[in-house]
Amino acid sequence: MQDFEQIDTKFFAAEREAELDVVGTTVPRVDARAHVTGKTQFYEDVSFPGMLHLKMARSTRHHALLKKVDTKPAEKVPGFVRALTHKDVPNNWYTILRLIGVEPNDEPVLPEDRVLFQGEQIAAILAETAEAAGEAASKVKIDYKDLPAVFDVEEALKPGTPAIKPHGKNYFVYEGHHCRRIRFGDVDKAFAQADHVIEHRYQSAPIEHAPTETTGCIVRPEGDGRFTIYSNTQACYFTLDNAALIVGLPFNKLRVKGGTVGGGFGGKVDVTVEPIAIIAAMLTQRPVKYAYSREEEMQVSSPRAAERIYIKDGVMKDGRIIARKVTLYVDAGAYSRHSPYGTTKAAAHMPGPYSIPNVWVDAHCVYTNRTPSSAMRGFGVTIGDFALESQMDRIARQLKMDPIEFRMLNAYRDGDIKAHRKKAEGCALVEVMQKAAEMTGRNLPERFKKMSSLNKEGL
Repeated sequence: MQDFEQIDTKFFAAEREAELDVVGTTVPRVDARAHVTGKTQFYEDVSFPGMLHLKMARSTRHHALLKKVDTKPAEKVPGFVRALTHKDVPNNWYTILRLIGVEPNDEPVLPEDRVLFQGEQIAAILAETAEAAGEAASKVKIDYKDLPAVFDVEEALKPGTPAIKPHGKNYFVYEGHHCRRIRFGDVDKAFAQADHVIEHRYQSAPIEHAPTETTGCIVRPEGDGRFTIYSNTQACYFTLDNAALIVGLPFNKLRVKGGTVGGGFGGKVDVTVEPIAIIAAMLTQRPVKYAYSREEEMQVSSPRAAERIYIKDGVMKDGRIIARKVTLYVDAGAYSRHSPYGTTKAAAHMPGPYSIPNVWVDAHCVYTNRTPSSAMRGFGVTIGDFALESQMDRIARQLKMDPIEFRMLNAYRDGDIKAHRKKAEGCALVEVMQKAAEMTGRNLPERFKKMSSLNKEGL
């Protein structure tokens, strides 16, 4: 048995070694040929006889009660087939990340008594053509009672600001806390000992993904109680599982055909179009297409969250950062989607790749009456990096230090304890900066050339 295990291990080791032959070589993408020859099939390439088109009547208010939603005027448009409201949705409330235990369910597929952002979908209109569906959707009469809207993350958290969420708070609750927190060392004591205290505010704006192909799907009833969903989702199983829970079908009744995304960057992980299209197909027993227009894509698809970050650093004359305090606000917009997770990632990324003995972080996931934000390429980390590295440059200038040398002084070394109480391992930041300096012709002092991530010599 022992000999067999040794042979087996050697066999698979040799097999893996044979496969690892792409580093340093040019390797064609597996989907490149189909893309450049026009053979790749996107969901928009699919069409079925008798296919209906779905368009939305959307909110013109940022925050309002829905006094009345009247779809009767839409019925007069030639080609109109059916209108859908929240009453047609079996399980109307959800949140995408409930699949991994993030609660509460705070977003309706179609709103029941209020809207929380401009452009929120209110009533779905089905028609024989996209043009008829769009015209009919524009005819839906909606009576509103306007409510106070909140657009600023810090304003949203002030006492007395009206709560826009059903659970009565304008922030996501993390294990009973108002924010995601990090406490390491004693920042107040360290600030009192620091030679310099440097503080600055950093701000980003929402960023739209602007994919070439807008968000959409086609749902086809298969005649046996099953439905096939042709979607440009980036998250096939999120889509399948969330949709099944919303429409009240067993998971094996749905089949998602996706994987080909005409530009996503994180923006197509939200489950927004598929559930209502499935319900429409269930009720009509006809294929249904729901595709965002370019205007809808720009207005209502989830952007990268706007973030506001305050960083306060206590620094010694020799360049050592001895304290860092970060207060971070992520603008989730009206609903959670992926923002609670993104905020956790933001907190986990603090205080950057630097060994700082005293760290205090409050990372808030805040609800406002803006378009819900969600995932976008490194969300939760990207804007944090912008703020942290801008702060490092700012400190280096104030201390009249070379910014690379300043970073090398404070970089993690193997064995350092991070603010999250994890041991730093496999660090290579010092070596990366040394190589960057070499490649750009910057001649570092000998002391910095000899530094290593393996030890603290030279500090």
